[in-house]
Amino acid sequence: MIDAAQPRPDDVAIKDFETTAGDGARLLLRWYVKEGAQPGAAVLFLHGGGPIFSSVSLYDGTVSRYVSSSGVSFLSVEYRLAPECPHPTPVEDAYAGLTWLTEHAGELGVDPARIAVMGDSGGGGMAAGLALLARDRSGPAIAKQILLYPMLDDRTTTPDLALAGLTTWSYEDNATAWQALLGPACGGPDVSPYAAPARLKDATGMPPLYMEALELDILRDEDIEYARRTAAAGVSTELHVHPSIPHAFEAIAFDTAVARRMKADRIRVLKGL
Repeated sequence: MIDAAQPRPDDVAIKDFETTAGDGARLLLRWYVKEGAQPGAAVLFLHGGGPIFSSVSLYDGTVSRYVSSSGVSFLSVEYRLAPECPHPTPVEDAYAGLTWLTEHAGELGVDPARIAVMGDSGGGGMAAGLALLARDRSGPAIAKQILLYPMLDDRTTTPDLALAGLTTWSYEDNATAWQALLGPACGGPDVSPYAAPARLKDATGMPPLYMEALELDILRDEDIEYARRTAAAGVSTELHVHPSIPHAFEAIAFDTAVARRMKADRIRVLKGL
């Protein structure tokens, strides 16, 4: 969700940290905090991009606006990208960032019981995979999943003719990204739900979910199904299906009524952490 045309707020301070991934690699962690903000909740943020492109820096404006509008601090993780670093490297990098945030919560003024994970598109899928990984490893605790039109299912390959000519993230884009992340396993029976969270068999014990799906997005059905299965497992679930807009619409047409409504919902959820 790279909306660089919007102004970056001047009331947000940014500081870079580093942590070590499980394989010894050094990872950039970028901390965003609103000036004068009180200690409280925080968000572990994972940027979109496939996960084959984009970066923490490209999302500086987007993340800073969330922080400025909500007062909630964010930590963005510079996870390594496929195909050079296929699964499980990206989600393990995200887990290293979550662990670091939890361990440093006291010095950052963060309540470790109020840490959410958030991401859009490929980053949203990784946030869901991270939430599952943290559940299965019995921590760190995650207070909420905030998933914005996330990329969840490597099996989304059959074109919906009703979307022809309307998509901004195509089936070809989707196939390229999944094949880069999963290699020969893509589409087969042995794909990990930590990589493709639509493969999750049981959502019991997952964090509460806020989900956005978009009507003209090839990811729409997998997002709705993920929310349905989460709700069916007894997990508190809020789902919004925004009509008549494609993937990442609000980043392209940010000064529209629907984009303002989407932002308002996200800020409401962030303030409620």
